[in-house]
Amino acid sequence: MPKVKIPRKSTTQDMTAMCDVAFLLLTFFMLTSKFTSKEVVQIATPGSISEIKIPDVNVVTILIDKDGKVYFGMDKQDNRKELLRRVSERRNVKFTEKEIYNFSLIPNFGVPFDKLKTFLNVPAQDRDLKVWDLGIPVDSTDNQFKEWIFYSRQVNKNIRIAIKADKGTPYKIVKKVMSSLQDIKENRYNLITTLEEAPKGL
Repeated sequence: MPKVKIPRKSTTQDMTAMCDVAFLLLTFFMLTSKFTSKEVVQIATPGSISEIKIPDVNVVTILIDKDGKVYFGMDKQDNRKELLRRVSERRNVKFTEKEIYNFSLIPNFGVPFDKLKTFLNVPAQDRDLKVWDLGIPVDSTDNQFKEWIFYSRQVNKNIRIAIKADKGTPYKIVKKVMSSLQDIKENRYNLITTLEEAPKGL
């Protein structure tokens, strides 16, 4: 009796459905991802169990590094442009349109006002150099920090103030920042911390 040959069937799979799912997931993650702006200094925040969420828009961020230097940041390019115009009018300093545009591209900075013009004319890749890690003055003789916050409120009345201090920052510097906020009647602000698990029993 002759041997019956069973025809071989292809083992290939139709991958169309798998590719569709992969591209749908990729598109989903691209559209829902939020890109965080680069911070001028690295800050290791202290831990807390607070779960209050800082909003994504209308935020003024105050960064304080472990050396006690203060940095300032405001969201939205248009707000930053208007802020620089107002502060420059107050200080009676003229900025060119290019300098104002450069300022609008910087999410946060820590340069005294007298060095700001030079800072804005430096190439973008050189603004991260340590030479520009000067901090905004918060001392009583020339408290420029108060001016930036005061005019930020005038530019956008809905701003929320968030303070992000390093866990190694001296307390007296943080207290000085808080006192400066109180001087201009800014008594509501958030402290940015790293979320920790609540102790048992709470």
